[in-house]
Amino acid sequence: MREGIHPTYYPNAKVVCSCGNTWTTGSTHEMIRTDVCSKCHPFYTGEQRIVDTAGQVDRFMKRLGRYGEHQADADKRQKEIQEKAQQRFLKQQLIALDLSDRVFQILHDANIISVGDLAGKLENDKKGLLGLEGFGPKALEEVEAKLEEARTSFFAEV
Repeated sequence: MREGIHPTYYPNAKVVCSCGNTWTTGSTHEMIRTDVCSKCHPFYTGEQRIVDTAGQVDRFMKRLGRYGEHQADADKRQKEIQEKAQQRFLKQQLIALDLSDRVFQILHDANIISVGDLAGKLENDKKGLLGLEGFGPKALEEVEAKLEEARTSFFAEV
């Protein structure tokens, strides 16, 4: 072994933790300072604590809250868009359904002019529709099929 190239070894080097705990060990430094030891480390103490460095936890919670608000606003906007599309669909003229001429004329004579009028009658008063002169079960099936087809194609575009 060469002389003078090895550091000085201290067999009784003192270790001091920030919590105040001290012990001795062998080292090339006479005194060692540490931040965490087995007396204060959460793994050894069983304590569950969050080390909040510069409010990171608070910032994360605020960001999470803003995300939730954003999602709620987006859902609200989407619902409003759907409602407006539904209103536009119901305000269409009856001719948009491409019904047969006979059925269209019967409905027009009964003062059913918009798709909304027809949808309301189908939902609330099917017997009233069937009571119209010349409007039977086959015409009712045609109207329901055309209305569903128009609804599907309209909302596929939106």
